[in-house]
Amino acid sequence: MDFRDRNVIVTGGTGALGAAVVSILLKSGATCHVPYYIDLEERNYVHRAHPRVKLVAGANITSQTVVERIYDGVPKLWASIHLAGGFAASLVAETDEAELMGMLRNNLVTSFLCCSAAVRRMKRTGGGRIVNVAARPALEPRLGAGSVAYAASKGGVVVLTQALAVEVVNDNILVNAVAPSIMDTPSNRQAMPKADYATWPKVEEVAAMICQLASPENKITSGAIVPVYGRA
Repeated sequence: MDFRDRNVIVTGGTGALGAAVVSILLKSGATCHVPYYIDLEERNYVHRAHPRVKLVAGANITSQTVVERIYDGVPKLWASIHLAGGFAASLVAETDEAELMGMLRNNLVTSFLCCSAAVRRMKRTGGGRIVNVAARPALEPRLGAGSVAYAASKGGVVVLTQALAVEVVNDNILVNAVAPSIMDTPSNRQAMPKADYATWPKVEEVAAMICQLASPENKITSGAIVPVYGRA
């Protein structure tokens, strides 16, 4: 993959998956613009001193005003990768409106606002690539039992991705998503200490698929929701 002289926004770029995505992009020559909102994540961020990493502080991407500010600061945007989101397990009978809206804001609204801002910039510069992150329960809804609000919000990301892909394909903007199962991260291991970690996809493996979809070498794939389940 050749990302030389290309600018890429990676939301959620300070998390476990985000760090893996940025690592691949940097090795491929990209300049990475990484919005972050929680200072604690940025403080120990592995790429913070890299000359081609541009950290953007105070990036609450549930706000359209903030999203527009972030995207206005990126010259000739090539790719927009949307990893930011959240998870909550809660039975429907125990989920109130605030929790539901929180899932929708963190997962669907952030992706929508970033897609919208990216499309406007890419149309002016001849095209680009967008990659969203859905989840396995969005493709297999019965797996969303016990976390219905989360599954519904990620289902919205699937619809967003597929509908937008058709809308902008003639502008040379290709839109895709990955749908991970539980990924092998320190926090997931801590939350599920008895699980078989060997079956979980590694963040580096998921990151490689994301970067392939975002790369200039991807010339024909659009509207795909790529399952990245490992052996889970």
